[in-house]
Amino acid sequence: MSDVPHHLSRWIGLAGSVLLAVAAFLGGALPDGELRPTPLSIWQGPNGPLIIGLWLVGTALLAWAWWSLRDRVPSSRWVLVTVALWLLPMLVAPPLGSRDVYAYACQGASFSAGINPYEQGVSALPCPWLDTISYIWRDTPAPYGPLFVLLAGAVVEATGSLLAAVALFRVLAVAGVALTAWALPVLARRCGVPPRRALWLALASPLVPVHLVSGAHNDALMIGLLVAGLAVVAARPGRPGPLLAGGALLGLAAAVKVTALVVMPFAALAAIVGAYRIRTLVRDGGWVVGGSLAALAAVTLASGLGLGFVGGLEQGGLVVAWTSPPTAVGQTVGYLLAPFGVHVDALPVTRAIGMVVLVAVLIWLWFRSFRRGEPFWHAGLALTATVALSPLFHPWYWLWPLAVLAATAHRTLWFSIVTVVSSFLVLADGTGLPRYTKMPGAPLMTLFVIGVVVWLVRSARKGRQPVPVD
Repeated sequence: MSDVPHHLSRWIGLAGSVLLAVAAFLGGALPDGELRPTPLSIWQGPNGPLIIGLWLVGTALLAWAWWSLRDRVPSSRWVLVTVALWLLPMLVAPPLGSRDVYAYACQGASFSAGINPYEQGVSALPCPWLDTISYIWRDTPAPYGPLFVLLAGAVVEATGSLLAAVALFRVLAVAGVALTAWALPVLARRCGVPPRRALWLALASPLVPVHLVSGAHNDALMIGLLVAGLAVVAARPGRPGPLLAGGALLGLAAAVKVTALVVMPFAALAAIVGAYRIRTLVRDGGWVVGGSLAALAAVTLASGLGLGFVGGLEQGGLVVAWTSPPTAVGQTVGYLLAPFGVHVDALPVTRAIGMVVLVAVLIWLWFRSFRRGEPFWHAGLALTATVALSPLFHPWYWLWPLAVLAATAHRTLWFSIVTVVSSFLVLADGTGLPRYTKMPGAPLMTLFVIGVVVWLVRSARKGRQPVPVD
């Protein structure tokens, strides 16, 4: 195949990245930006049409370049060079798509001042950069693991300024991306997937330059540690030392964001040499589980913060957006009952049902993997279920399953579509479009959920039908 289309896609993607960087300078998630903007107020503000146009065209170019080469990138080296080029404009631009990095800085300031960020919000200090944080997050506890709180405190102590802190958080994000780039080929080879394709799917999507690097989300570090842990387990199954190290990496990933623990039971299966039996699971998988729990416990003790981050996870329910299927169903129930004079808040019920379903799905996926194998593929599906059934969905959350699916899946269409759609959900300054599209967003998502459930039921019935005998 000619190299011209590859290079054309490379430069189109770079052009998109440059346009997004310009949008970031004009109206990104700037420290002094408006905290409660709407798409209309952005449009009517200074350079509003230009900012939205740059964001739309830049995102579209990046998405097209990524999509066009999903199954035909020439080499891993070519992928890494291309990804590096696309990330360069993001390294020097203001944050895009989210103000979370300012919250990281304030939580680090609280911790360095001796305040437990799991017990008090950043307004308690108060943080010197409190005006940069959205009002909803000023009095809520931190939802991040103890390792990230330790790192955030170290960043603030080392820098002392918001600009320098943002730059250092971005360095941590780049380190996470680099760790993923190192580990992903190992996992891909183990699963029979071309490493170059895995690297392209996981690292070249528009979500990476915008949300992981420019937005400096701690998800980058979590994903890097998670993929590295899985790669170490994949490379040395049955060997206690590497399995313990792989488990420790997974534990450190959970110490950044506790949702990384979802993959631990599947990594324990992947550690087995020979047939899947309870005995072999304890013999080999025990090293992974032990390493994970030991690393998480060690970081928790070192931080002196305890398990308060578990309670912080509940704060995600403060955001209501139809991109979370359980939330969309709850919104739709309210819309359907309102014309009859019945005004109820169905969100707590539908979200609780979503969590129950999530637990059931995770258990089913693990037992399915125990019977049929392919633990890494099922780990990717487990992360997918975790993102889909949680009360809150942010576009960068999709990068959790995407990184694992990229190295394990042989069919890529469905999660590639989700990736592209997710890339257009947040404007340059972090304004979430789902907040302003509840109608028809919630009903359409509910119809999609119903369609998926019907398809799953029909597939299960077909699977139980006896095979006709001639």
